[in-house]
Amino acid sequence: MPRILAFDYGTKRIGLAVTDPLQIIATGLDTVHPKDAIEYLKKYFLTEQVEAFVFGDPKQMDGTPSDSAQHVKGFAKTLRRTFPDIPQYWIDERFTSKLAHQTIMQSGLKKHDRQNKERVDTIAATIILQYFMEQHRL
Repeated sequence: MPRILAFDYGTKRIGLAVTDPLQIIATGLDTVHPKDAIEYLKKYFLTEQVEAFVFGDPKQMDGTPSDSAQHVKGFAKTLRRTFPDIPQYWIDERFTSKLAHQTIMQSGLKKHDRQNKERVDTIAATIILQYFMEQHRL
C-alpha cells in the first residue's frame, strides 16, 4: 500500500513526515532545504510509493492566509507540475509548531537537542499528517 507524505514548509527548511505502508502511523522522515526538495522526492520515489501529499496550510488566528501561504502554494504548484498524478490535501497548520515545541520539551531531550530547528519542522510535519489521518478515518 502506498504512503502519504506531509510537508511543513518553510523558506529555510521543509519538514517531512510519512505514513507507514498501511497508513496507520505517521513518522517524521527528514528535513530538506526547499531547493533540494524535488530531487529528494525523486530519489525517495525510487523505493517508495506515495499516494498523496498533505500540506500545512498557514493561516493567521482569524483564518486568513498568513504571509508564508504564498510560498507554500508555490511549492505545491511545483510539486503538482513535477508529480501530476499525486493528489494534494491541505490541513490547517495553526498551532503545529507550538505543539511540536511542546512535544520536544516533554520528551526529556537535552537543551542542545531541543533547540534543533530541524527536529521541530519534522515533528510539525508529523502532527500535520496525524491531523490528516484522523480526519480521513471518520
